[in-house]
Amino acid sequence: MANELDETNAPVREEGRDVNVIEKQLNPTGHKSALVLEIILFVLGIIPGLIFLICKVHAGKYLSQLQQKIQHDASQIDNYLEQRVVILENTAALVNKAVNLDKETFTEIARLRAGAPSDAGRNELNSAIENVSSKINVALENYPDLKSHQEIAQAMQQNSYLQREITAAREVYNDTVNQWNRAIYEWPCKCLVAHQRGYTTRIPFTASKEVKEKARSVFF
Repeated sequence: MANELDETNAPVREEGRDVNVIEKQLNPTGHKSALVLEIILFVLGIIPGLIFLICKVHAGKYLSQLQQKIQHDASQIDNYLEQRVVILENTAALVNKAVNLDKETFTEIARLRAGAPSDAGRNELNSAIENVSSKINVALENYPDLKSHQEIAQAMQQNSYLQREITAAREVYNDTVNQWNRAIYEWPCKCLVAHQRGYTTRIPFTASKEVKEKARSVFF
């Protein structure tokens, strides 16, 4: 029997293919057959029905705990994002003392500090922070002597460190979201509890359009 996927002879897409995260939350399936199973078990006897009920309780507890972990992981991202905004604010002030930085940069930073983001707004906040960071970097490129100032150099180093921490925190968050998205489809108990509580899949943290385009740029 020939290989279904033949990497040497099968047709390939030479132009490549880009992928994107779909911004869509799905309702778990399989709950109808799980509900039928629950009814059948109670018809067969009180003990099978009670066993299924206990399993549902454990499933509900698991999903509740997993939901709290998602909140914790999201909070970690928010903490790093907030710290990065503060660092960029300090850096912008230092740069502004030496050169006249665009006033819109300070307006944008003030807007970024206005409250914690929601799940839907976390990607937008990260994109806006990247935009502010890019504006400061442009100013430093125009005035390379500023990079030798110790305070500015330290601030940019902290900004770079927080950027890496955000990336790591996003990985943890996305792993937990993936765990959640798989769990609410587990038949029979978890998918039934998820349906009864109105749970849906969650959308992982994604890179913005600007960041993706920048990643394809030629740096050297």
